[in-house]
Amino acid sequence: MAIKFQYNKTSLNNLNKQLKVRQNALPTLQNKESALRLEVRKAKNKSKELIADLDAALKRYDYLAALWNEFEPNLISITDIDLTTIKVAGVKTPELKDIHYEIKPFNAFVKPAWFADGVSILKDLSRLGIESEVYMEKSRILDYQRKKTTQKVNLYEKIQIPGYQEAIRKIKRYMEDEENLSKASSKIVKNRHEAEEEEEEKNNG
Repeated sequence: MAIKFQYNKTSLNNLNKQLKVRQNALPTLQNKESALRLEVRKAKNKSKELIADLDAALKRYDYLAALWNEFEPNLISITDIDLTTIKVAGVKTPELKDIHYEIKPFNAFVKPAWFADGVSILKDLSRLGIESEVYMEKSRILDYQRKKTTQKVNLYEKIQIPGYQEAIRKIKRYMEDEENLSKASSKIVKNRHEAEEEEEEKNNG
């Protein structure tokens, strides 16, 4: 990244300020990146855990497989899902709050006794599936922010901070050279002036 600057004190002060801002921000960004990396892993693991729970629950209800043919699929349906927003490492992420179901009325005397259990089982299974999806979405959002933070860390660490340091070095070197040149010039002028004065004294003498 080419940093624009001029060979003067104002530009030097400005660059020093910009450098300090980035040097101060870098540790915070690095901490955020680490925190996000950890939270992404946690959200992914939680999603996998919920999928495993769902698979285990499905296996647990295997014995009901034959009975599900009698079950009416439209007896229970999801009408709405309540999500809330929580901040994780400073990033807004979704969290499952509630699932709203619509259960069609059925005659408990006519239908098999396990119908009520069937409704309860489907509620459990749907919650596990939906919650797993929410955690997957949470990990996607966190991972996107983590990538953005990593890009900023790399930009500061590998490009901008070294760029500002190099520009500051160039200005300082230029100003030192200019100062040395100025001193040398004034010395030459002074010596010449002294020599001229001496010459004049000789001539007058």
